[in-house]
Amino acid sequence: MELREKILEVIGGLHTAAVATLDGNLPAVRFMLLMGFPDMTLVGGTMKSSRKVVQLEKNADVAIAVWSGKNITDPYVEIRAQVKIHEDIATKKKYWNPMFVPYFRSVDNPDFIVLHFTATEITYYIPSMRSREVWKR
Repeated sequence: MELREKILEVIGGLHTAAVATLDGNLPAVRFMLLMGFPDMTLVGGTMKSSRKVVQLEKNADVAIAVWSGKNITDPYVEIRAQVKIHEDIATKKKYWNPMFVPYFRSVDNPDFIVLHFTATEITYYIPSMRSREVWKR
């Protein structure tokens, strides 16, 4: 199986991911629900008023970790990415998921925005084999 296919087995579809930004000189990590796509991008929703958006406006570089989540020996990835913030209704509707209702109420919520992460580098790990491979855009 090619590296790209192995990575997509981990990031494809909806996943809980750890997303790290910079808060000044210190890292800030939070969990987000992200949807992974075959073009090695990930998309998630957040509140415009959140601290992470303030941090991302200052520095669009992020680190993301996604684990396949079944067994401790299963593969995981570490991703370096750039983020773009989207507030337009067309993008919000494109990526709206009914699972967002408890958090954002509706796609029309002005505080709901979309974060679009474009991976620049992805490291794929298999802990049980102590192996890693790196994909670069």
